[in-house]
Amino acid sequence: MQTTIRYFASVREALGTSSEIFDLPDTLRTLGEARAWLAERSDRHAAALGTARTLRMACDHVMGDAEQPLLPGREIAFFPPVTGG
Repeated sequence: MQTTIRYFASVREALGTSSEIFDLPDTLRTLGEARAWLAERSDRHAAALGTARTLRMACDHVMGDAEQPLLPGREIAFFPPVTGG
């Protein structure tokens, strides 16, 4: 499923981009699984999105947790717990 991934604040800075578009594997069912898959993309992705880092997640502008189901063609966002305006 093609999905836009948006990064904010320190996550954006760590990756050097504010967004990417990926064809996520059909086997990914939750936000947590998508995060884990993205973290495997590169060392920078691992540092920015790995489970050692506390991050907030949203799907289609709705806050979610690692168990939130993914739907095809959606937008996923990652950001630190506290971000500036």
